[in-house]
Amino acid sequence: MENSKVLVIGGSRNIGYYSAVRLLALGATVTFLLRSPQVFDQDDTIQNYIKEGKARLIQGDALVKDDIRRAWSEAQVDDTRPVDFLIFTVGGIPQFSLTKGFTMTPPNLITQSLINVLETLPSPHPKIIAVSSAGLTQASHKSLPLPLKPLYRYFISVPHKDKRGMEEVIAHSAGREWDARDSAGDEILGVGWTSRVPNIGELKSIVIIRPALLTDGVCRADVKGEGSEAYRVKEGDLESSWTVSRRDVAHFIVEGVVKHWQEWEGKCASIAY
Repeated sequence: MENSKVLVIGGSRNIGYYSAVRLLALGATVTFLLRSPQVFDQDDTIQNYIKEGKARLIQGDALVKDDIRRAWSEAQVDDTRPVDFLIFTVGGIPQFSLTKGFTMTPPNLITQSLINVLETLPSPHPKIIAVSSAGLTQASHKSLPLPLKPLYRYFISVPHKDKRGMEEVIAHSAGREWDARDSAGDEILGVGWTSRVPNIGELKSIVIIRPALLTDGVCRADVKGEGSEAYRVKEGDLESSWTVSRRDVAHFIVEGVVKHWQEWEGKCASIAY
């Protein structure tokens, strides 16, 4: 990863942040697109990398296409080599109500941000890692443990519909099958969205990560010294996938996917304890 160029969108906290710190520690140059770069003002880790010229903060909004285009340009650093990786972990701060469960504003934040990313992709295309969630589709919902199904179906159905939109966009651009029953619909995708993204089958260098229910726990892979044996990973859906910490997801993104790209390219990987 030494001298690799990485753009992180959604990296102010959680999985995107933990992934970025790991990549920086390996010598990558990481550019963050942030609505509020001040989020790192008191972060000594990021500030040290900024001083070294390895972490770069760009103010912008993923919902603004021109901001995404500028982020691609800034992440290239120079004109000699393209961006190597995009880590896409966009997510809003949900609000809860008894009648609607968890909601986000806007409800299509993730999908529309990804469409902006794909509409402005530089050439050659970077390798893309997009974080989704377990239990989104009808097929993956069946693999959830029974006690979690009501939580996924009712309480977090709104933000998951947005992530389904993201996965539908990826399926179209990567030429993957997508069950029409899982479509997020025009209210999430927007009318005419297919004209804004790569043609069917054009997007090959992409990996989707579907974590189980996320926690703020420690990185077991680091603490226990077990590496990837600290969690389970499988292409497709995992049975009995209860939880996984955000730090362990970041561990898999860097140690599993980035370092072993040929193994995971074009696949959807589930991760859980």
